[in-house]
Amino acid sequence: MSTSLTPTAENPFVLHFGPVLRKFDDGDFYEFCQANPDWRIERTSDGDIIIMPPTGGETGRRNFYLSVSFGTWAREDGTGVGFDSSTVFSLPNGARRSPDLAWVKRSRWNALTAEQRRGFPPLCPDFVIELRSHTDSLSALQDKMQEYIANSTKLGLLIDPIERKIYVYRPQTDVECLEDPASISGEGLLEGFTLALAEVW
Repeated sequence: MSTSLTPTAENPFVLHFGPVLRKFDDGDFYEFCQANPDWRIERTSDGDIIIMPPTGGETGRRNFYLSVSFGTWAREDGTGVGFDSSTVFSLPNGARRSPDLAWVKRSRWNALTAEQRRGFPPLCPDFVIELRSHTDSLSALQDKMQEYIANSTKLGLLIDPIERKIYVYRPQTDVECLEDPASISGEGLLEGFTLALAEVW
């Protein structure tokens, strides 16, 4: 399935198919995403499809820095598996989401079948990062972070380089807002991980 229309950074497509798309099983959605590889595609728990364009240079640079910094720690730590922004996860509430960066405990990853790993993994990551770009709605990203926590994410970071803030999400805890921090740690979940933020700001 493809279309001649093109989503822009300012106006990602939101296709409201509701009950029709609830008939889309994971295989159908996977094929839809594979047929449109230039798009970053998510699905809400209500069945709406969100189509976003590729990132711009500044956001891509920041994403690369996050991936390299976290990936170095994850490889040395070995207790979990890291994922980049192209990975779609099938959340328990029915949403299909692709965080900018994600990490899953190795025991949970190893419990999946080979087929589940090849498709959209049926789980919510233990740790996620969302990075705000200049065209992103902060409130939409905040809603997304709350959705991760509601679906069993243990720690989430919403990084806002525009306002130089980091919003820290944890289960059953109020959101913590850090103003222009120099670094942030992975707390108990990501023992030994510290992200320096000079390259992000």
